[in-house]
Amino acid sequence: MKLIKKGQGKGEMAKRHFGQWDLSKVSVEEGSQRLSVGLSHFLPGGGAEMYASPTERIYFGVSGSLMVRGKKRDEYLVEPGDVLYIPPDEERSIEAVGTEPASMLVVIVKLD
Repeated sequence: MKLIKKGQGKGEMAKRHFGQWDLSKVSVEEGSQRLSVGLSHFLPGGGAEMYASPTERIYFGVSGSLMVRGKKRDEYLVEPGDVLYIPPDEERSIEAVGTEPASMLVVIVKLD
């Protein structure tokens, strides 16, 4: 077991993101077998370009509003308490909408 306290973790801007800061709490690089968990913070208008990943992901809305758009023009507004599941290889982009910063908990599962 490992307890990661509030404020602990590795901070960085995720690849293909802008106006964003991620606080990694659990990662494969730091000993997890296939799970990563991070808290992502976005400035208004911040987000991520359209991309796909070979991992499964869950976005859990913590604060503010995030628009997640799929390649097929589908749109999902993720707000506090909402959960968005993203299967492997699904393309999506992210945009923090509104005038307030937005945060989400991101859970990533690396598939074997």
